[in-house]
Amino acid sequence: MSPQAQLVMILWLPIVLFFFVRFPPRTAIIVSFIGGLLFLPQKAGFKLPLIPDYQGALATCYAILLGIFLFDFGRLRTFKPAWVDLPMLLWCICPAFSSLLNGLGAYDAVNETLGRSAAWGLPYFIGRLYLGNLAGLKELAINIVKGGLLYVPLCLYEIRMSPQLHNTIYGYYAHGSGVAQAIRQGGWRPMVFMEHGLVVALWMMTVTLIAIWLWKAEQPKTIWEIPLHYAVIAFIATFVLLKSSGALLFLMFGMTVLFVAKWGRTNLPLLFLIVGICFYLYLAVSGSFDGDRIVSLASQLFSSERAQSLQFRFDNEELLRAKAMEKMVFGWGGWGRSRVLEENWEGDMVDISVTDSLWIIAFGVNGLVGLVSLTASMLVPVICFGWFGYPVKTWFNPKVAPAAALGVSLVLYMVNCLINGHFLPIYPMISGGLSGLALSKKDKSVASGSRASYRHRTLKTKRSLARLR
Repeated sequence: MSPQAQLVMILWLPIVLFFFVRFPPRTAIIVSFIGGLLFLPQKAGFKLPLIPDYQGALATCYAILLGIFLFDFGRLRTFKPAWVDLPMLLWCICPAFSSLLNGLGAYDAVNETLGRSAAWGLPYFIGRLYLGNLAGLKELAINIVKGGLLYVPLCLYEIRMSPQLHNTIYGYYAHGSGVAQAIRQGGWRPMVFMEHGLVVALWMMTVTLIAIWLWKAEQPKTIWEIPLHYAVIAFIATFVLLKSSGALLFLMFGMTVLFVAKWGRTNLPLLFLIVGICFYLYLAVSGSFDGDRIVSLASQLFSSERAQSLQFRFDNEELLRAKAMEKMVFGWGGWGRSRVLEENWEGDMVDISVTDSLWIIAFGVNGLVGLVSLTASMLVPVICFGWFGYPVKTWFNPKVAPAAALGVSLVLYMVNCLINGHFLPIYPMISGGLSGLALSKKDKSVASGSRASYRHRTLKTKRSLARLR
């Protein structure tokens, strides 16, 4: 880390508090969260006693919590735990059981639980508290698109000039490999201020999908006075230039869900993705998964390089799965105990495994309890929204479309977790917002209607107002 990076982390706290003074609490929270996600330096911050360190997304969450205590304390009293919070609660506390059952001690149990709760639980709690309605989710979706617009010129700059912004401004590279992993197909894959180019691709995939969905719902028509269809064109062009075949495939899945929902009035493609995630995890955990066909397909659709990378991941996951099965329920705990070690020619134990996917990390460290609770915490809110809250015929209603786009993005993130291990705190925040929406009263004006009926009611209201004038 560098002095300027440390200075930014110091200044970030009063900046977030200024947002609370300048904007309503919900707006201040969204702006702070997305701003911190996109622009704070990586691996910079300060160690704190007893609680996780002040750095990255945790710094933003700490600042937001302080802002809530100072400017909107009464909102905390409105929070009521509910059944939909159980998966996230279990995901946050299962590290304690993993530590204790592996003899790592009470200190490690508390420390691991606090770390998990801060990284995952705080964004979820903030989303649950402030974004648990259609208006809150709409504001979040629009601000995600705004964040994407800010990233478009930065991505294009690094595509041309190489990933140098983090190094130029903060004095060091965000990733330990420098720009070595940013070389892709004879060009550069941008990293901007995020940890890795794959994280940028995941973020821009989410931005592009949400922008397309809002554009098709015709609400809003402009972002910062830019027509939304122009923004969509810019997002798609930039996204293609990121050269991330996996993220491109996820966007295609999202587009399939989008257009089938619009023209076929069915959410079967989304159901297929959710069931597919669960079925894949079942096959992978049980050892029944055969990745040869997928590797062969990847070789035909993309390149031999991508196919070899996929084969490498599958091979390592099989090694790690076999190790995880030895402590299947609560896993091995932390400190690399779930990794596969082998004695080398000098008699030293060396790590021969590579963890790429979030699911195998969760399974190895926290067992089936961790894997199931993680999966449920991300998918249950989407199921509650799409099947028990707002039917698919309402997904293009201007009020509902943002929540639908966020829900689909959350499912695509879980698909990504099957092959990558990158974490973006915006997703547990979305999960918290959708969980709150599942518990809130349904908007009867849209819960059983469509965008057409919404526009009819709006037109009727305008005509009534015109007659009164």
